[in-house]
Amino acid sequence: MKLAPLAPLYERRGPWATAYLDTSVADESLATRRELQARETAEDLARQGADEATCRAVQEALEAATHGGPGAGVAVFATGGEVVYASGLTAPPESGSLTSWAPLPHVAPLVRLLPDEPDCLVARIDRTGADLELRTADRYRPLGEVAGRDWPVHRTASADWSERHFQLSVENTWKENARTVAEGIAEAVAETGAELIVLAGDERERRTVRESLPQHLAPFAVETRHGGRAAGSSEESLDAAVEEEQQKFLRRRTAEQLERFEAARQRPDGRTEAVDGVPALVEAAREHRIETLLLHPEGPDTYAEVWAGPEPDQLATRRTEVRELGEPEPFATRADDALLRSAVTTSAAVVLVPGGEPERAPQEDLAADNRAERQGSSGSEASGEVPVGGLGAVLRWATEGEHPQPEPGTG
Repeated sequence: MKLAPLAPLYERRGPWATAYLDTSVADESLATRRELQARETAEDLARQGADEATCRAVQEALEAATHGGPGAGVAVFATGGEVVYASGLTAPPESGSLTSWAPLPHVAPLVRLLPDEPDCLVARIDRTGADLELRTADRYRPLGEVAGRDWPVHRTASADWSERHFQLSVENTWKENARTVAEGIAEAVAETGAELIVLAGDERERRTVRESLPQHLAPFAVETRHGGRAAGSSEESLDAAVEEEQQKFLRRRTAEQLERFEAARQRPDGRTEAVDGVPALVEAAREHRIETLLLHPEGPDTYAEVWAGPEPDQLATRRTEVRELGEPEPFATRADDALLRSAVTTSAAVVLVPGGEPERAPQEDLAADNRAERQGSSGSEASGEVPVGGLGAVLRWATEGEHPQPEPGTG
């Protein structure tokens, strides 16, 4: 997930007001309902201890939010009387609204409700070139045209020698144009960081372009028969095809991360390249060792209590440990919010993992038993199961074995 926009939330000290609101409905009573919802949210924050200026800032932001548009909700984060970050949501909060007044911003629900589509480069191809556009979660951006040679590009029906020579020239022009389009796509990907390439147009043209792409881009390119440069091409069908490919991409990426997680914690040499359980994750976060954080929103460990200070690496399962890290007044916070702060500030990746209810394993010996059971049932195959407790991580570097881990406590 793209969490870099959340960085400003960790550049300021709290406490933080967080508000999530359903904005999916727009009807004749919208104005009255919007004002009422915004006021009730501000009053709820005030009851939790939020200051008047911050409550007012949240209320004004919610009153200004668009209702009934393409989004389904809004999230607002404020401190010191100022909204620091606000974002539209792809789905409304399950309860319709959610508020929090806490030392850290409550960003965990945002991971589930934020748009997560990969940035997609769409190429509408024909025999003379292609039109390129970038599709992100919130907008489409034209990237211009890649123009190849426009002659000769059409075959003839004649079979004499001169016409066969002409047809060979047509074939060469097609291939040359395909290489030109492929080069344009490669440049656009390098410039935009697009993660997925969708080639639209007639089968022969898009296949030739795909075969001409640089080797490192070929695994990220897919074809669709919908859309193209020709007049009358169906935009609705192309939109649906792109969305389907984006969802496939997300499922593949999640499966790959889960398989990597399983393989990393099943190393036969005893080295630890992946961990789950709050104590191990807290230790890895404190040492900036988390490369990819895996999060199941309904996991019981996500709301486990940990202790923290204002700095991301002031994190422990016991209050006394945070004091030893230099913070005289630690605060209790949710494990998921603390680990997400660490992920954002250390540029770790975050992957939302779906699946069934994660099992809870608060003790290290139980976690080890669960891992052994999975190994016995799946052999060398990666099972792709949800991390124990709903939280897991692939580490930036391996460690020799696992350290003894105390249970979370107040110290």
